[in-house]
Amino acid sequence: MSNLPGLYNDFVAIFLMMAGFYVVISQGNLVKKLVGLSLFQTSVFIFFISMGKVAGGHAPILTEGVTVYSNPLPHVLILTAIVVGVATTALGLALVVRIHEAYGSVEEEEIQARDDAGEGAREAGGAARRGTDS
Repeated sequence: MSNLPGLYNDFVAIFLMMAGFYVVISQGNLVKKLVGLSLFQTSVFIFFISMGKVAGGHAPILTEGVTVYSNPLPHVLILTAIVVGVATTALGLALVVRIHEAYGSVEEEEIQARDDAGEGAREAGGAARRGTDS
């Protein structure tokens, strides 16, 4: 029970991961799905940064009397991942805007219904132009 406070970051990361995953699979709105993916991504960041911290560790600068250092590599990798995540989210939002312009909705079911209705109309139109009735 004494290790429980030390696992606080892990519990937060797991909670955010499950919340983000739930939002992605339960929501039909594309913007809400992007928010869920961002939550999931944030949980991974928290988890990796928590793993990179050494108890009692110091910054890796050679100083007199310091023998335990924290590894800076996870922090550097997470900074890179944050930049990539922001760019990916911006791209996803741009795609959602284009989908909204094309379909008039950002709900998955409405987009699928309009897409299916459009395919049926295209197939019927193609058969009429060819003079066949298949």
